[in-house]
Amino acid sequence: MRVRFQADNDLRHYIATGVQRRNPEIDFQTALAAGLDAMPDEDVLALCAKQGRILVSHDVTTMPRHFASFVQSHHCPGVFLISQSLPAKEAIDALMLIWEVSKPEDWHNQLCWIPSLATLDVGFPTLRPSP
Repeated sequence: MRVRFQADNDLRHYIATGVQRRNPEIDFQTALAAGLDAMPDEDVLALCAKQGRILVSHDVTTMPRHFASFVQSHHCPGVFLISQSLPAKEAIDALMLIWEVSKPEDWHNQLCWIPSLATLDVGFPTLRPSP
């Protein structure tokens, strides 16, 4: 089984469409298709968990806190946070690589910053390199 992505409402649209243009086999649902407009972060995470999709977001301010709270009582397929300043090509390349070389279970309950691929493993207060 391959990684499936969900674009957060704040994700620049051309990142999701750029990934899909480079490889139409990649399942990357847009925020519009998922109906995420004005949906609270906790509900977005619950929808991703229900659908088995990794959330891709620019929300580095509130999403880490909501993610940490959510995974205390729920399974989360994972969250990828992409800096707004990262060039689109680099973000697309990183997501393409993740799709090519990893499995969904590699990201279970992980919050990952792109491009560093450092992850925060809930329950451990320190960052560690991704697998």
